[in-house]
Amino acid sequence: MAENGASAREAAYMEGIPCWVDAQLADVEAGKRFYGELFGWTFEESYGGTVWAYHDGEPVAGLAHKPDGRLPTVWTVYFATPDAEALCRRILAAGGQIVTAPIPVGELGVAALAADPEGAVFGLWQPGTHPGFGQRHVPGSFVRVELYARDPEAAGAFYGGLFTDALVGPDAEPDFGRALLTEVFPAEMPPHFLVHFGVEDCDAALGTVNRLGGRIQAGPFDTSYGTVGVATDDQGASFAALQR
Repeated sequence: MAENGASAREAAYMEGIPCWVDAQLADVEAGKRFYGELFGWTFEESYGGTVWAYHDGEPVAGLAHKPDGRLPTVWTVYFATPDAEALCRRILAAGGQIVTAPIPVGELGVAALAADPEGAVFGLWQPGTHPGFGQRHVPGSFVRVELYARDPEAAGAFYGGLFTDALVGPDAEPDFGRALLTEVFPAEMPPHFLVHFGVEDCDAALGTVNRLGGRIQAGPFDTSYGTVGVATDDQGASFAALQR
């Protein structure tokens, strides 16, 4: 179901719902050119020099400058929580790790980074004035995140224990799937999350990626949730284009 405006922001408060994504890039201006053309995004400066991307006037993602060139160029998904400190304690108790302890982001909210027992990194977002996506589930916005794990069943138990209501509750409509990290991937590839953005035409989107200097990793291929193409941008951040 497509959501935008108040409905998307309101839904983001349930703990365990993917509520925001951002990319850590060496060149934010280049990122604006790439994703602006690919998804039709516009951009505005936000807290601490971060740039917010907008689609149809609603916030859909963030672009941030990497503070250290040795850090990976990645898209990170953030899961909503009403209490980041408490969730960090539960993550540790379940065998995960805290990469960055909860820190305030001005009045916008509180952010943290964590890793599951296999090392896949994800974010936590405790909302303040910024609840999360203003639009999702439509072309040009977040639609899904897929976890590639070496042990999907163990991953399911870990995240299911943390986010029971959002993933398996009576009203759950999770934007979160998991898949086996198979031998198709390089041996050095760690478990990771892959953010999926909606597109009208997957073939056309991948053609645009090529034209803008990105690279196609896989696809298009059909899944139970749509047609997917996996790509990297012109700086090496991986993402997926999803046509439903």
